[in-house]
Amino acid sequence: MRVLVVYCHPVETSFGSALHQEVLRNLRAAGHEVDDCDLYAEGFNPVMSRTERLGYHDVPRNRAPMQEYVIRLQRAEALVFCFPTWCFGLPAMLKGFFDRLFMPGVAFDISDPADVKPMLTHIKRISAVVTYGRPRWMAWYMGDPPRKMVTRYLRRLTGNRARADYHAYYHMNVATEPRLAQFKRRVAEAMARFA
Repeated sequence: MRVLVVYCHPVETSFGSALHQEVLRNLRAAGHEVDDCDLYAEGFNPVMSRTERLGYHDVPRNRAPMQEYVIRLQRAEALVFCFPTWCFGLPAMLKGFFDRLFMPGVAFDISDPADVKPMLTHIKRISAVVTYGRPRWMAWYMGDPPRKMVTRYLRRLTGNRARADYHAYYHMNVATEPRLAQFKRRVAEAMARFA
């Protein structure tokens, strides 16, 4: 399977970076073709410009600033996101990735605004590996936007055809080495059987 891995963390020595490497290693070992999209390493610009916003609904001209990423997304059969949760949301760079890439003519057809159609129907699997600083109950209390983005919004863009899973490590603020190692093993196993 062609898997687009979208990684978003600025620190190469972080636990998030270790999880990212675990994701890559196990997907490749399982025989998948992996496109590793490291947003920070690639210098991705998350800011939608005034010009982009004015042309947002102008399909196909709206693709021009993001053409490289559009091609990578359209080539993928699966998506795996690896990121930390900050302020109970996506990191700004990843949010900008969604804002700029998941647009009309790429992620959905809005030619009839009363009947918006999903356009990522080629995506069969979606997964996320996510860390949180706070406990699960607090993420739940805040509505857990990252979980909803992955398991609801993205699935909707596939016509609800893709199977989605979400691997979350909560309460990084009090993490212990044994618990981190256990979660890392869980991620490795999930990626090893990814299909």
